[in-house]
Amino acid sequence: MGRICQLVMGPAGSGKSTYCSTIITHAQTTKRTIHLVNLDPAADKFEYQPAVDIRDLISVDDVQEELGYGPNGAMIYCLEYLIQNIDFLEEELGNQEDDYLLLDLPGQIELYTAHPIIPSLVSTLHRLDYRVCGVYLLDSTFIDSPPKFFSGVLSAMSAMVQLEIPHINVLSKVDLLPPQAKKSLDKYLNPDRELLVGDITATTRPKFHALNEALVQLIEEYNMVSFIPMNIQDEDSIELVLSCVDNAVQYGEDLEPKEPVDEWEQEEDGSEEY
Repeated sequence: MGRICQLVMGPAGSGKSTYCSTIITHAQTTKRTIHLVNLDPAADKFEYQPAVDIRDLISVDDVQEELGYGPNGAMIYCLEYLIQNIDFLEEELGNQEDDYLLLDLPGQIELYTAHPIIPSLVSTLHRLDYRVCGVYLLDSTFIDSPPKFFSGVLSAMSAMVQLEIPHINVLSKVDLLPPQAKKSLDKYLNPDRELLVGDITATTRPKFHALNEALVQLIEEYNMVSFIPMNIQDEDSIELVLSCVDNAVQYGEDLEPKEPVDEWEQEEDGSEEY
């Protein structure tokens, strides 16, 4: 199968650690082996023990105590220190031929949109013969209006452009949405240009209308960003996300992603579930 790696990215609170534990649990039930690599030097607890942990090299607490940095400065310092001492990661990853890794990254958005740290990490993984896929998480409870949707799409697009690797965008925490919010979310999975423009124009001042049109046009012209909803209570939803990642990195010649569900389905008892 080769060496496979998911870069699990996204803003703070988007559910990256929960995503990792959910994927590992699902893998265990389907007889697959996936290892967790913690690259968040501020993390304090895990459902699964990481196979590799950046805190064995450096931690945010140590940097704050010794250098007096604030939380964000200490985080960037730790990741820069990792890149400067990348042999630590290379040695920890070892020389296994068939590794499947989940790299749980911090939530500082600048790491994925502007800073060279993550591109340097990707270059190292490629040099170690890993096929890398970016998994960018956005909290579905946050994407409930056009302005927030624009913000999420642009941050995801920025990460895609900067890293230049196969990329899957996931809407997390769908299981926490009330039924009405699930119906509203559907229009953002396959956004319609006219609906987006109409919604945002109705809630903003006229001086912003040209900007709204430009943002929608940018999203439409790039046509790169789409989202897969993930309900961690639904095994089919988890399998859909994992199969899309597998397909992006060609994990197994016989693996094909399932077709995304287009509508909110009705359970037999009449309740709604995605």
